[in-house]
Amino acid sequence: MQLESPKRPSLRDALHTAALALLLVPGAAKAEDAKDRVDFTSLLYGEQSRTQVIEPIIRFTHLWPDGQSVSTQLGIDVITGASPTGALPSGVVQTRTSASGRVLTSPAGQIPVAPFRDRRVSLDSEWQKPFARFLTSTVGGHFSREKDYQSLGVSGKLSTDLMHRLLTVTVGGGVSHDTVFPVGGTPAGLSDATIVHTGSNAKNVSNVLLGASRILSRRWMVGVTGTRTFESGYLTEPYKVISLMNRVTGTPMGDLTDKRPSTRDRSSLLFSSVYHLTDDVFYANYRYYWDTWSVRSHTIDLKYRRQIDPDTYLEPLFRYYTQTAASFYTVGLTQGAPLPDYATSDYRLGVLNTVTLGATFGFHPEDSPGEWTLRAQYMRQSGDSSPPNAIGMQRRFDLAPPINIYAVVLGYSFGY
Repeated sequence: MQLESPKRPSLRDALHTAALALLLVPGAAKAEDAKDRVDFTSLLYGEQSRTQVIEPIIRFTHLWPDGQSVSTQLGIDVITGASPTGALPSGVVQTRTSASGRVLTSPAGQIPVAPFRDRRVSLDSEWQKPFARFLTSTVGGHFSREKDYQSLGVSGKLSTDLMHRLLTVTVGGGVSHDTVFPVGGTPAGLSDATIVHTGSNAKNVSNVLLGASRILSRRWMVGVTGTRTFESGYLTEPYKVISLMNRVTGTPMGDLTDKRPSTRDRSSLLFSSVYHLTDDVFYANYRYYWDTWSVRSHTIDLKYRRQIDPDTYLEPLFRYYTQTAASFYTVGLTQGAPLPDYATSDYRLGVLNTVTLGATFGFHPEDSPGEWTLRAQYMRQSGDSSPPNAIGMQRRFDLAPPINIYAVVLGYSFGY
């Protein structure tokens, strides 16, 4: 089936990161002298009445006695469901035609959504090599492909230990060349979906990283990491639309396509703390993010690892995320008014708040060579239900209804 809407929801990506984190759980390989390690994880992700994702991942790592390692990871995402088109709800049934020619019908009073289906395959490799006792280099490569998007990139970083290994400083960076080839062709921005061309669009991404971690005592370690990412090229979501509203009643009178700037610079600062109690470990992270699209976000991430016995632990987590809207975000455009340079109704660029509760359970059965991990999370996402630029009948609708999101990540790791 043709993909009808963007399929990279930010919360799903966060759970993808969680799946990768389970691949690296400390102590997952019980054999200290293991030369090889295999990690399996499977992510099940579901948004209420929207996106569903199944993502199995396998990672193989080979270790050398000198500390050198090479790893390769293969992941497959199967993504189905529906995503908001960006159009506004109406008091009557709405119909529109998708990029593939399908007629979509939205019930009266409901936010219009478009069904989609896609499969993403990704391959990642990493080579880590220590030099002398205090210097470690890491080089990696990435490739992924889906129906209308391809990414190819390389990255590298260098870490050095100072002050008798009490301080670790890391510098790194990466570049990727992506291509976007929308189903049905690339539409002109802020148009009635007029197709400009049917070829691919380039998107280039580069980033730099600088971080430091400091051991303050036998039990306490803190760190700070700064990142800067530069994006240029085709950054618009080709399947999103913006409703044209009647200037008095707010009734949707048609749609225009999404249009975003061709550059975006992102910056973030991550502050982290790890405190080791007698048996348990407390993790606390705070991240501040800002970009040239005027999006600002704060993330607080807390975890407490309770070591039940040497082979079993329970790790509850709490995460809070809040985000401001992009400068060109709008719920709709007024019919007959001059068009802005850029505009989007994509809720992912609007005001967002997310609360996450969850826990990870890890255990090593006596008759198993490795460790099992099970993570379950519940997320509650909400936005600005009645933005200031909503007019007329749109003030009667909840334009950003809360969404319940569930995720389960199952992992198994063993060394041999």
